[in-house]
Amino acid sequence: MIPAPGGPDEGWSRLSPRKLLLDPVKAVGQAIVPVVVALVGISQNPRFWPIILPIAIVAPLLFGILPWLTTHFRLTETQIQVRSGILNKNTSTAPLDRVRSVDLEASLLHRVLGVQKVQIGTGVDDDRITLDALAAADAQALRTTLLRRRTAPDPIADVTAGAALDEHQEPTGPAPPAPEPAPVLLARIDWSWLRFAPFSLGRLVILAGAVGVFSQFGDNLPIWNEETATSTWNWLTQFAVIAIVVVLLVVGLGVWLVVSVGGYVVQWWNFLLVREHGSLHLTSGLFTRRSITVEEAKVRGVVLTEPVLMRVVGGAELATLATGVEDGVTRVLPPCPRDVAVGVGETVVEHRGPLTDALVEHGPRARRRAWIRQVLNALDVLVVAAIAWWFLDFSWWWLVGLAAVLLVLAAAAGEASYRHLGHRLSGDHLVAGSGVLARIRTVLETDGIIGWVITQSWWQRRIGLADLTATTAAGAERVLVRDVRLDVAVALADDATPGLLGDFLAETA
Repeated sequence: MIPAPGGPDEGWSRLSPRKLLLDPVKAVGQAIVPVVVALVGISQNPRFWPIILPIAIVAPLLFGILPWLTTHFRLTETQIQVRSGILNKNTSTAPLDRVRSVDLEASLLHRVLGVQKVQIGTGVDDDRITLDALAAADAQALRTTLLRRRTAPDPIADVTAGAALDEHQEPTGPAPPAPEPAPVLLARIDWSWLRFAPFSLGRLVILAGAVGVFSQFGDNLPIWNEETATSTWNWLTQFAVIAIVVVLLVVGLGVWLVVSVGGYVVQWWNFLLVREHGSLHLTSGLFTRRSITVEEAKVRGVVLTEPVLMRVVGGAELATLATGVEDGVTRVLPPCPRDVAVGVGETVVEHRGPLTDALVEHGPRARRRAWIRQVLNALDVLVVAAIAWWFLDFSWWWLVGLAAVLLVLAAAAGEASYRHLGHRLSGDHLVAGSGVLARIRTVLETDGIIGWVITQSWWQRRIGLADLTATTAAGAERVLVRDVRLDVAVALADDATPGLLGDFLAETA
C-alpha cells in the first residue's frame, strides 16, 4: 500500500517484499559474464573453488537484498520523500506541485512478480525519483495520487473566491471539487500498421549488433579455413550467379521482415495514447511494459517525421517537444498512417494546419546551396575513393563509375533537401521544414521561444541568406530555419515574438 500523508516521523513505507526476489535475479544477470570469466580463469586451479563459489553466489544475493532493507518512502501533505543508502545516506524529495511526470515500467521479470518501477519527474532532466519496485496496484495508485494532487485546487483559494461572491455570506468551506474529465483516447494500436514496420530502418541497429557479435566468434568457426572456403566457392559457382544473388536477396529480405515486424510487435504491443490529468499518457510493450506520462503544460510542440521509404507507403512518425523530460523528445506514435500522425499532432498542439499547410519556399539561391552542399559531400567520398585507387591500383573505370553514381545521388539528395525546406508562422506556432532523405516538419509554440540566433557564413552573406535559429528549452533546444533571406528571417522572428527583436531592429533601421 502507498503511504498515507503523515507528520515528520510518520508514514514511512518499504518497497514491495517481492523486491527481495527481483534484485538478486537482476544482480546475478548483471554479474554472470564476469563470474563466468573468473570461473574459466581459475578452472585450472581447483583450490580456489571453495573461495570463489560462495562469493559468486552470496555477493549477488547480498547486493540484491540491501536496496530493499535500506529504501523507504512516504507522502506528506506537500512532498514525496525517499530515503536510501547504508553508509552514504541519501534523501530525495519532490514537492507535489512540481511533479511533472510519473512513468511506470515493468520488465518481464517485474510482470511475473507483479511489481512495477515508478519514475517521478519534476521538470528537470536529471531530477527523477525512482521506486523499484512497488506492487502493480500500489504503483498505479501512487501515479494517480501524484497526478491528481499535482493539479489539486487550493482549498484556501476556493474559500476566498466563494466569500468574494457575497461579502455578507459566511464561507462554509471549500467549494466541492469539479468532477474529473474522463480520459480522452487519442490513438491505439491498429495491427494493420504492421505494414509500415519493414519501411522503418531503425531496427537495422539490431542486425548491426548481431553482425558485431558474430564477428567476435566467426574466426573460430570451421567455415573460415581455406579448404572449406574453396570447396564452398566451387559448389556455389556451379549455379548461375544471378540465382545466387536472388537467393541471398530473398533470404536477407526474409530476415529483415522477421526482425522489423517482430521488433514492432515487441515495442508497440497494446499501444494506447490517452489524455488524462492534464497529461499525455502512453502505454506499450510486450515483454517490458512501459507507461510514460508527459505533462501537456510542458509540451511546446511536435515533430512529424516521414522517412524516405515510409513516405512511399504513406507512413509517418510523431514525437512531442517538451521541457523536463529525458532528451526533450518523446515518441508518442509508432510508424502509422500519415493521417493518423497529423490528427494526433494537431490535437496535441490544439491547432489545425501546422502539419499540413504549405510552407514558404526559400527560393533559387537556397536550392543552389542545397545542391552544392550535397555535391561537396559526394566529393569527399570520391576523394577517399581516389586515394584508395592510387594505393590499391584497381581499374580507374571503377572510380569513374563511382563518381557518376555519387553525382546523381548528390543531385537527387540536394533537390530533396530543398523541397523539404521551408517555414511558416501558423497562428502562435513556428513551423520549420527540414531533412534530406527524411521529410521533417517541426512545430514549436512561439511562447516556448526564448531567443533567436541569426548566423551567416561568408557564402551566405554574399547571396543574402542566413540561418535563423529559435532557441527553446524543449526538445533539442533549437529549431533551425535554414537558408532563408535575411530580411525574411528578421521579419519572421519579429512576427513570432513581437518586441523581442526591438533593439536589434532599431540598430539595423
